[in-house]
Amino acid sequence: MARAPGHRKLPFEVIVQEYGASVLRVCRAVVGAQEADDAWSDTFLSALQAYAKLPPDANIEAWLVTIAHRKCVDILRARSRRAAPVDQPPERPSVLGIPGGGYAELLDAVGQLPPKQRQAIAYHFLAGVPYKDIALLLGGTPEAARRAASDGIKALRGTVQRPLYTPHEPAPPTSLTAKGAPR
Repeated sequence: MARAPGHRKLPFEVIVQEYGASVLRVCRAVVGAQEADDAWSDTFLSALQAYAKLPPDANIEAWLVTIAHRKCVDILRARSRRAAPVDQPPERPSVLGIPGGGYAELLDAVGQLPPKQRQAIAYHFLAGVPYKDIALLLGGTPEAARRAASDGIKALRGTVQRPLYTPHEPAPPTSLTAKGAPR
C-alpha cells in the first residue's frame, strides 16, 4: 500500500494486516517457531504504542522489522538466562557461606573485616567477580579492590584456625584454595 507524502496515516489494523506476515517470518527466522508468536505479539504491542508518534511518510515495514529485531533479541537474551534442566540435582548442596553450615568461625572472622575487605573477598572469592567489576561496585580502581581482598585474606589467615573445607567434603568451586585460603 503506497501512500503519497502528506496523506493521513493508515489505521493500525491495516498495518497489522499488511505487514503481519512479513514480521512473523522475521520473528520465526530469528527466534524459531516456538517463540515467534510471542515476538510478533510484542512487536505489534510496542508498535501500537508508538504509532501515533510515527511520521506519516515513514517506512512502516522497516520500522516494524526494527521493532521485531529488538523484541527477538530480548527473547534470545532471556533464553540464555534461563536455567538449564539437568537429569539429576547435585548430590550434596554446598554449605559454604550458609549460616549454620559449620563455618561459623570463618563467617564471624569475615564479618569482623572492614566493609571493603569483606565485600572484596565475598565478591571475588565466593562469587568469582573480577577485580575490575568489584572496583565498579565498591568505587575505586581494580588495584584497590585487589589490595582490599589481599589485606582481608591476610587478616583471615591470622585469625581463622580451621580450614575452609574438611577432607571428606569436595573443595569449594572458587579459587580460594588455589590463592591461599585461610587455614
